[in-house]
Amino acid sequence: MAIVSSSTNQISPANERLYHQSALVGDWKGNWVGNNQPVEFKVVNIRGARAQVEYTHNGHTERGFAEVKGTLINFGGLTVGTKDGKNMVMLFSFGGAGKQTANLEKQDPPVSDSRLMGSWGGYSSANGKSASFKVLSVDGKEAQVSVTTDGVTRKGTGYVYKNVIMFGQAQIATDDGQNGKIIYQVGTKSFMVPVTKYPPADSSSSVDRTA
Repeated sequence: MAIVSSSTNQISPANERLYHQSALVGDWKGNWVGNNQPVEFKVVNIRGARAQVEYTHNGHTERGFAEVKGTLINFGGLTVGTKDGKNMVMLFSFGGAGKQTANLEKQDPPVSDSRLMGSWGGYSSANGKSASFKVLSVDGKEAQVSVTTDGVTRKGTGYVYKNVIMFGQAQIATDDGQNGKIIYQVGTKSFMVPVTKYPPADSSSSVDRTA
């Protein structure tokens, strides 16, 4: 069996158009109706008719693969589904003894490292160096980055520590999410380049163009 990344989804375009299965992916938290006990259901990814899930209840977590059927996911005696991508209904059937229902809400992804996301660039008049640092994604302590220094671009996985990302001989740091600095090393020398975050690609920047 092939080993796949936990963050990889393979949802067919047809299923996405029909069922919007990507809306199921994420971390959902809520409470059982009646006893108000907390419950959590995490859909890590969907690959065809299988979903990798985590089900947390009564203080312990069950992990495994669930069956995807259209807009629903079945995991053992559990069935979950969402209509709007924000609220999830969970139904637990325990044999012929009855059923239990829970209402869950999708949790926002962590935003602590979001200030590092984006494209950064700048020039230092002090040393005549320019540099750019593109943060493509942040996942916990790892970040997918692309760094260009001295005209050479390197891509790979960087290490995240608070407001700093370290990658090879380069690192970027920011305090406010808009201004920062890139420090990189060549041989025994270190260079510092002040950088700013570029606006998103979809923002309107064409107004500054000259004829």
